[in-house]
Amino acid sequence: QVQLVESGGGLVQAGGSLRLSCAASGSILSINRMAWYRQAPGKQRELVAVITSGGSTNYADSVKGRFTISRDNAKNTVYLQMNSLKPEDTAVYYCNGGLQDSSGYFGDYWGRGTQVTVSS
Repeated sequence: QVQLVESGGGLVQAGGSLRLSCAASGSILSINRMAWYRQAPGKQRELVAVITSGGSTNYADSVKGRFTISRDNAKNTVYLQMNSLKPEDTAVYYCNGGLQDSSGYFGDYWGRGTQVTVSS
């Protein structure tokens, strides 16, 4: 069974940094697009950053220049380095990925989320 598990969230002061990790486990044949989303209280889930299998990246305007998404294909892990954090970055951050398992099934998977809280 394929799973995505996030880690690295926590409480940080404004201006600080955090690094989120998302590890994919299970019988994985291939990993396509990986992304980070976030959802703040009372708001819709929004795309933060995405990275393709080839390493191309794209970011929400609100995080450009502050966040960096990267992946380690050997470890089936994607990272989100978050610098210059602001209180408005406070949210639950979710990992999302398109993965193909060993049976050939290609599905869209979500992690359970990790809380990031930025204090002012």
